Amino acid sequence: MSKTKDIRESVEAELIFDPLVDATDITVHNLSGEVRITGTVPSYLQYLEAAAAARRVAGVTKVHNNLEVVLPAAHERDDETLAAVANNALLMNIAVPLGVEASASNGNLTLTGVVRYGSERQAAEQAVSALTGVRGIKNKIGISDDADPVDVTVLVSDALDRNALILDDSEVDVTTNGNTVVLTGHVRTWAEHDAVIGAAWMARGVYDVRDDLFITG
Repeated sequence: MSKTKDIRESVEAELIFDPLVDATDITVHNLSGEVRITGTVPSYLQYLEAAAAARRVAGVTKVHNNLEVVLPAAHERDDETLAAVANNALLMNIAVPLGVEASASNGNLTLTGVVRYGSERQAAEQAVSALTGVRGIKNKIGISDDADPVDVTVLVSDALDRNALILDDSEVDVTTNGNTVVLTGHVRTWAEHDAVIGAAWMARGVYDVRDDLFITG
């Protein structure tokens, strides 16, 4: 069996295995480790989980998520109701600072406001991702803390050195463009990749993270 076919079939198997994903209408394409998933899923949470499942498969170096969220009629909400539910979820989540708000348009949520940390920005998105009626999310939350870019580079580099998931034979270079962290180099697995991205977002003063990492598989 060719490696290309093996990766595709492994991703298909992982999608079927994942209890959070209905893989009935998902098609998997693979080109030398770059996987593209197409088709439809019945919720935004499944849209996210399908990509996460594909990244768990050995040999996958990149995932292109081209799935479309097609809500069942019973899960559709008018925009006013969806926005109200989303804002309540944000308010009830202790990881999301006050002032973050959600608006809705045709089932697509837009998040706005200002936070101090990238981790708070991510927490806001996670707080509304699993809500019934969500088709997509645009995260337009700004970050206010104006830290020195040099300090940001040091903070992120130190965090990567401490992280148990990032193996010694991985090579990650951290640079900054203003307060955007640029990550280059290579890691072996998607677990390491996600650990690097997560560590970068936790540093104070990070406005954005540009992911130029390569997964060796």
